[in-house]
Amino acid sequence: MLTGRFLLGRSREALSEDECLVLENAVSSVQELPARYTMMRRGEPVNTSTLLVEGFMCRYLDDRDGYRQLVSMHVPGDFVDLHGFPMKRLDHDLATLGPCKIALFDHKVLAELVERYPHLTRMMWFSTLLDAAIHREWIFRMGRLGAEGRVAHLFCELNARLSMIGLAKDGRFSLPATQSDIAEACGITGVHVNRVLRIMRERDLLLFRSGEAQIRDMGRLRTMAEFDPAYLYGSRSEWLDSQGEQG
Repeated sequence: MLTGRFLLGRSREALSEDECLVLENAVSSVQELPARYTMMRRGEPVNTSTLLVEGFMCRYLDDRDGYRQLVSMHVPGDFVDLHGFPMKRLDHDLATLGPCKIALFDHKVLAELVERYPHLTRMMWFSTLLDAAIHREWIFRMGRLGAEGRVAHLFCELNARLSMIGLAKDGRFSLPATQSDIAEACGITGVHVNRVLRIMRERDLLLFRSGEAQIRDMGRLRTMAEFDPAYLYGSRSEWLDSQGEQG
């Protein structure tokens, strides 16, 4: 099922079987995208909305010198550009990190859903509000945490989000990101990321190597990150339990 991870772990149970079927049948097309592929450029007109089915994507902005700042990372089940439905364009670029599968929803079809299924519409609105909550936490991370805290927070968040959809277990998950990607998400240099990851490895907190992450001490990493998953609005006890102390 292409839309099976939409809001999984975050009020997916609030959707009726009919609403899930309506959403699944509304998919206009499915595409496979290669790694490191820019799917949408800032300012381009948007006529479809994209649900990430498999893989990881990111939103980013470039400064005038061409340096990139990641402003979000997306995991399967996320609508990566649903806000483009009413706004008709994006104010950032959208790209894949690794190979991805996406489901596209034509805006004409979404307009019909909005008219016919008010509760499903509210749940899609809830999805965009989750995006906003994550953005606020990223602002906090960038503004108030040091380098170690920023990197720790990113890995804690990804672990929590992936646990919700069954793609992380016991602090282990795949992440097709480079140290440069992590640097661009955390507002520090690649050299600094390398140093932070080495420190975390030596302290037996986190191991990240060849696209595989292993959180070895969840409690201490969460303390370093000042991480509280409440902003992710999870609704399933099994993933909440996975956020407890390990080690």
